[in-house]
Amino acid sequence: MTSTASAGRARQEGGARPDAKAEILAALDARTDATPRYLQLAGALRHAIQRGVFRADEALASERDLSAWTGFARITVRHAIEVLLREGILVRRQGSGTFVTRRIEQPLSVLASFSEEMSTRGRRAGSLWLSKEAARVSPAEALALGLGPHETVVRLSRVRTAEDEPLAIETATVPTWALAGPEAVDASLYAALAAAGCRPVRGVQRLQASLATAEEARLLAVAPGCAILRIERRAFLADGRPVELTVSAYRGDRYDFVATLRATDQDGG
Repeated sequence: MTSTASAGRARQEGGARPDAKAEILAALDARTDATPRYLQLAGALRHAIQRGVFRADEALASERDLSAWTGFARITVRHAIEVLLREGILVRRQGSGTFVTRRIEQPLSVLASFSEEMSTRGRRAGSLWLSKEAARVSPAEALALGLGPHETVVRLSRVRTAEDEPLAIETATVPTWALAGPEAVDASLYAALAAAGCRPVRGVQRLQASLATAEEARLLAVAPGCAILRIERRAFLADGRPVELTVSAYRGDRYDFVATLRATDQDGG
């Protein structure tokens, strides 16, 4: 590795992004440990993506270019890319190449439907319906929604998509006193609840890191065992009645859930 790469941190004229080759070589030059070369390159590529050298939905430099820039063998470059593919930072598109993944930052402080979330990002939300039914409440649903064991609910299961890409599997359960039937929901559950005068105003969510089952992987177009985020949400009306229970499995390679933290009003350090 040549030391001249350290000069590559200068940006191009007009405020352009850093030069890809220079940034990658500079990151490699900064390494002084005995980490295997493919992991060093994976770290350099990760750094370049974080720096905006390669942006979301843009193609990564080719294996040939990366090999020429670094002097590493093509197999080393391939192993480095595979590391970032497993991490969900990169994605392969058949016939097109390797691209930087577009991740979605979802604030945990906002109670909004999936359709509303996508709309605020200028993306087209969609659904692949798995089932729509009115059925007797299950014990877990009855406990979450404060219902009796013989009451009925509307249960809606679907794969949620953005620009036709599957992002989450979602099963929502709503009491029938809040929603006449499953046919009342077209694209947005919250729009249907609002039309019925039952849109929730607050909610509680629980998040858990997990691995995709074979069926979840099939529906989300990921490999079995990939990271997913399991989210259980209970939402409430202004009078405190629970009106929604939604259990979802989100793709871990597409979502970052972000929370805003504030210091407590306490004296002392």
